[in-house]
Amino acid sequence: MQVEGAFGVLKQDMGFRRFLLRGQVKVRTELHLLAIAFNINKLHNKIQSNRCEAYLHIPQVA
Repeated sequence: MQVEGAFGVLKQDMGFRRFLLRGQVKVRTELHLLAIAFNINKLHNKIQSNRCEAYLHIPQVA
């Protein structure tokens, strides 16, 4: 897997250039939030292009 693509998306598409907070814990938290946003964006793009064919977990009907 290549990580460079994810950092490119964060920088170019999401406009991330530098961390806003200082301190190791705050920077780690900010990076985790960016990773969550990146993954939600990827999931959104898959759903919009109908590429979600298989479920990771079988949905339960109430």
